[in-house]
Amino acid sequence: QVQLVESGGGLVQAGGSLRLSCVGSGRTFSSYVMGWFRQAAGKEREFVAACNWSGRMTYYTYSVKGRFTISRDNAKNTVYLQMNNLKPEDTAVYYCAAASTIWSGDRSPERYEYNYWGQGTQVTVSS
Repeated sequence: QVQLVESGGGLVQAGGSLRLSCVGSGRTFSSYVMGWFRQAAGKEREFVAACNWSGRMTYYTYSVKGRFTISRDNAKNTVYLQMNNLKPEDTAVYYCAAASTIWSGDRSPERYEYNYWGQGTQVTVSS
């Protein structure tokens, strides 16, 4: 089991940057696929990005490609989401999640079963 705590959210102007962090508990953190999701007010939660256990394999939803970067530091039990060139439509509560699955090519990482979730951190982008 792993507990996840996000931080780094805040208010930023359009075009600005933020880096979200998610710290996980437990010695098995490095074995999990890690993902970031977001949920805007009145909308369903959507997948943002994911990476495999080493961070070498990554996957992004189309709307954030080229702007967001997911990475992880297993020595610190932390996964990051670097968000650049932020847009007002990126405004949402951002959640990190862990999936106890093997990264494979047979299905998209957004369809993995994410078993553990953080409490979320608010990102607000003003125009």
